[in-house]
Amino acid sequence: MDKGELTSWALKNGWQEIGGHLSLTKPSSPKEAIVRMVMKGTVVNVEIKKPAGKWEKVFGESYSKIAPDPETGFPMGLGFDKINGFSMLMEDNKNRAVFAKLAGKP
Repeated sequence: MDKGELTSWALKNGWQEIGGHLSLTKPSSPKEAIVRMVMKGTVVNVEIKKPAGKWEKVFGESYSKIAPDPETGFPMGLGFDKINGFSMLMEDNKNRAVFAKLAGKP
């Protein structure tokens, strides 16, 4: 996956742009990012915000080694499957984004 494909996937799956990075937010504080993807020229890093407020890199991979799952399109190679509660956090963010769009319509 390249940067564009990864960005497209993330935005369709509940991620949002916060501070220039694709981010997932806390359920209790939807404006505060707690997981983010930092996309650089040749690599993407996944960082998690520590309770003290500092970002810690937990996974990183070059774009050439990230591939979409053939069945789900989920990007494999970024360690998302190794982060406890990640799927639930992503689902919560996706649902919140969908409901926000619905609430905005007359």
